[in-house]
Amino acid sequence: MTKVPYHLAIIMDGNCRWARQRGLPSVSGHREGAETLKEIARHASDRDVRWLTAFAFSFENWSRPKPEIDGLLSLLRGFLENDIGELNEQNVKLRVIGDRQRFGSRLIDLIDWAERSTSGNTGLNLTLALDYGGRQEIVSAMRQLAVEVETGILAVDDIKEDVIKSRMTSAALPEIDLLIRTGGEQRISNFMLWDVSYAEFYFSPVLWPDFSKEDFVRALNDFTSRDRRFGGDTVSEINERVTSIADKRRSS
Repeated sequence: MTKVPYHLAIIMDGNCRWARQRGLPSVSGHREGAETLKEIARHASDRDVRWLTAFAFSFENWSRPKPEIDGLLSLLRGFLENDIGELNEQNVKLRVIGDRQRFGSRLIDLIDWAERSTSGNTGLNLTLALDYGGRQEIVSAMRQLAVEVETGILAVDDIKEDVIKSRMTSAALPEIDLLIRTGGEQRISNFMLWDVSYAEFYFSPVLWPDFSKEDFVRALNDFTSRDRRFGGDTVSEINERVTSIADKRRSS
């Protein structure tokens, strides 16, 4: 069976450039990008990807022009108000990671409602990273742990990798297997710093609104062709050793 990433993450870059090339406002690019995400989520589910995380609104995005921010938030509200029924039909479970407090009470309530409404679904786990920054997430977890140590809830020696992860907004998410970035840039832009430790990276020159099923399949095929080492031997080398040991035991 062809291997697929268990957890696929995407930095959806190129919306604004797509719009500028067509003489359109930035929000038009974001709107088209939202439609692309829906299509890629369907393809990911069809290919048995279990977790899909999309970088939808970064911590740094607040510095963008107000009309663009307002447009992005309007698209998010529209998605939460109109598309949750479709997610339920497709058995998709929605999560949001990041600091949602700056979004205002109405949008926060919508996010909470959408998560509750899809919480029983058992298909694709779709996660939107909103007002998210990798460094900010780690700092927040460290602050929480510092308070727990100071108040005696935890001892310093209790702090292990799994404990740190459990204090992150992305605590429920597994480590990332494949990170796709579109738009031609080759950096991770403060995204999921903890969970990309052993991820494979795939950089596509295609602007996100134009990212097609064929582009997606190309990225998955590239992932399939790689031997992942996880800091040591490749998966195929490990499998060869396991097979060799099993053969020796059967022949003895």
